[in-house]
Amino acid sequence: MKACACHILVKDKNLAEKLKVELDKGANFHQLAKTHSTCPSGKKGGDLGEFSPGTMVKAFDNVVFKKEILTVHGPIKTKFGFHLIKTLYRN
Repeated sequence: MKACACHILVKDKNLAEKLKVELDKGANFHQLAKTHSTCPSGKKGGDLGEFSPGTMVKAFDNVVFKKEILTVHGPIKTKFGFHLIKTLYRN
């Protein structure tokens, strides 16, 4: 199985929650990722490309491979910070 996902990574849970509210109101995910994400993928709108289970940390994988696609999930805490994760597809 493979999946394609994008995410926004921030250090602060409060910021992650604020961004989630903006996304729920219709804000552009990729634009917010470019503006706020601390991950290098932020430059690409948070796009992580396609990957297999086990590539990412467990908490991240659990969202990408088990939760509803095309929905923003989070904030999800990992050792990197707080993620807002959107799975684009799984196959």
